[in-house]
Amino acid sequence: MATTRDMQVSKVYDAERLVWDVLESLDKTDVRTFDFYGSSLLIPAERKFGDLDGVQRYVDAVLALNWVKADYARAERPITVRARRGRTHAHYEPWGAVIAVPPHVNGISWAMREIVIIHEVAHHLTRSAQTHGPEFTQTMLHLVTELVGPEVGLLLTDSYTRHGVRFAAPIAA
Repeated sequence: MATTRDMQVSKVYDAERLVWDVLESLDKTDVRTFDFYGSSLLIPAERKFGDLDGVQRYVDAVLALNWVKADYARAERPITVRARRGRTHAHYEPWGAVIAVPPHVNGISWAMREIVIIHEVAHHLTRSAQTHGPEFTQTMLHLVTELVGPEVGLLLTDSYTRHGVRFAAPIAA
């Protein structure tokens, strides 16, 4: 069986890492504004999860949203969330519709955050053989904009663009 090379995976991860860093830096302050090319954006707080049950409830709620069901046929297939032994990655298993997330260790888990979980849900909703291709990145942008907020969607769009990430045409409203 031939596999499709994931041409922009490192660009996607680098671009998303910049957005994570902005959200992390804002979490350490009392101010939720970010200077974006001379304009101040009020950035909403990103959800953080205390346990895998919280991640499962969030994923179930996302798939149950009317607009998600209307825009993505794959939303009808439920996702199972499980613990992942490795600490460096979260991942999506398409053959079983499973999101594997490193749980908290000593109260810390970089993966128990909304942006990471949305990334994995975007894999579930995307049909493309190129795992981090244009369809995936457009789905990621759509979910982030609607679920976290348009300000974070703008930051992600800018970061994708700066990193040369390709994305498909936006979902029609």
